[in-house]
Amino acid sequence: MMNSLTLRRPDDWHLHLRDGAMLKGVLPETARHFARAIIMPNLVPPIVTGSQAMAYQGRILAALPEGAVFEPLMTLYLTETTDPADVVAAAQSGLIKAVKLYPAGATTNSHGGVRDLTRVYPVLEAMAKIGLPLCTHGEVTTPEVDIFDREAVFIDTVLDPLRRAMPGLRVVMEHITTAEGADYAAAGGPDLAATITTHHLIINRNHLLVGGIRPHYYCLPVAKRESHRQALRRAATSGLPCYFLGTDSAPHVDALKEHSYGCAGCFTATNTMPLLAHVFEEMQALDRLEAFTSLNGPGFYRLPVNEAQITLVKHEVPQVFPEKILTEAGPVTVFNPGYPVHWHVSL
Repeated sequence: MMNSLTLRRPDDWHLHLRDGAMLKGVLPETARHFARAIIMPNLVPPIVTGSQAMAYQGRILAALPEGAVFEPLMTLYLTETTDPADVVAAAQSGLIKAVKLYPAGATTNSHGGVRDLTRVYPVLEAMAKIGLPLCTHGEVTTPEVDIFDREAVFIDTVLDPLRRAMPGLRVVMEHITTAEGADYAAAGGPDLAATITTHHLIINRNHLLVGGIRPHYYCLPVAKRESHRQALRRAATSGLPCYFLGTDSAPHVDALKEHSYGCAGCFTATNTMPLLAHVFEEMQALDRLEAFTSLNGPGFYRLPVNEAQITLVKHEVPQVFPEKILTEAGPVTVFNPGYPVHWHVSL
C-alpha cells in the first residue's frame, strides 16, 4: 500500500479567478499547490484583446500572496470581431497561451461568445499557422437539444467538422463529461487533447438531484450519468498524454449559488490534489497521477514541466477541508466530495 507520493508540482489547465475582491480571495487557494494555470477570460467585460490580457495578468500577479510562486497563463475570449493580428501578436510575445471558444450562452458570462463559427475562421487559420491552441467549451446551445446531450452533439456537429475544415488547428476539449468526449479525444491525434475536472471524477447527476437539489454540485457542463463518470475515471487514470487536469474551479458567492437561478460552477481549488489522490488510489493508478496533473498538460502546450515538487501523504486521520473560503466579495463554498479523504499535501 502506497502512503506517500512525490510528484512534480501540478498545473491547472482550466481555472476561473474572476477579478477584484473575488480574485484576491481565491487566488491563494490555487497558488498554494499549483505552479501555473490557464486563466479563463470570461470576465465582465471579457478579456478580448492582448492589452486587456496584459492588464488582467498584472492584477493577478498583484493579488498573489507574498512569497507565492505562481504563473498565470493568459487566454483571450474569442468573439466574431476578434482581430487575428492581435491574437498572433499576443501569442508571439508570450503573453497568451490559448484562445477560448464559448458558444454564445453556453455558460457563465458567455453571452458575447460565438454564434456563427465561420465568422472566426480567419482567427482560427492564424492560430493553426502558429500552433496556438483553441480551448473549447464543448456544448451546443440550441434549445431543442437536451442538456445531457449537448456535449455529444457538439462533437458531431461542431468540433469534428471544424477540425476537418481546419487541419493543423490544435484543440483542447475542456472539461469533458461523457464517454463520447473521452473516446473522441483519445482518437484525435497529436493536435487534440481534453481536460477533465476534479468534480466530474467524483459526482454524477444523482449527486446533484437525488434527495433535493444541491446547488454546489451544479456546474456546466452538467454532471452526467454514472457510466460517463466511470469513463472519465478510466481516461484520467489511463496515462494517455491527451488527458490532463483542468479543474474548472469556478468561484461564486453562496448567495448566487443558492438562488432560484443559481450560478454554475464547483470550487475545487482548495482540495483538488487530495481528492485526485483519493480517486487515483481507488482506480489503482497512483503511479499515473503525475502524468495527469504535471506532465501531459505541459506536453500539449509545449511548455517545460515544473522542477519543483509536492508530496502527498496518506494519514489515518481524514483531511478536514474548510467548508467555505471567506472573501471580501462574500463566502464561497468549497466542493465537498461527500466522503472522508485521507490524503494530505505536504509542501
